[in-house]
Amino acid sequence: MMSAVAQIPTFVWRFMRYPPQLLYALGLGRIIGSIILLLTTKGRRSGRRRVTPLQYERLGDHYYIGAARGMNTDWVRNIMADPNVELRVGSKRLKAQGEIVCDPSKIADFLAVRLRNRPRFVGAILRMEGFPSEPSHAQLEAYAANRVMVILVPI
Repeated sequence: MMSAVAQIPTFVWRFMRYPPQLLYALGLGRIIGSIILLLTTKGRRSGRRRVTPLQYERLGDHYYIGAARGMNTDWVRNIMADPNVELRVGSKRLKAQGEIVCDPSKIADFLAVRLRNRPRFVGAILRMEGFPSEPSHAQLEAYAANRVMVILVPI
């Protein structure tokens, strides 16, 4: 069974990147930077810079990002080809290394943090996927089985 998130058409995912980029361009990065960063990767085939707005959680000095479409996500495949990335978080610009994580237990831990920090948003996504409002760690691991997260480590 295909997840509800995976059923969203590609053109919708591509359209969703423009409003946050516009807000950053208008100087509003300080406002939306608390929940959305801009990730710049090098296109794996084109070699061009690709900018993708993404929700994140910051834990210590690292930035954690979940990839809703798993390994089929373009920016994840770009990081696989070249882990050197740039971040724009609020008014800060950073260089970082991307580390792809596929371990369901680690992803479940990340999801638990996301659920604690953003219960309405993450809870709604989990409910769309058929999980309860307060899933157990085992349920989060089951959800994470086909998911990917990326840890961005500033250098």
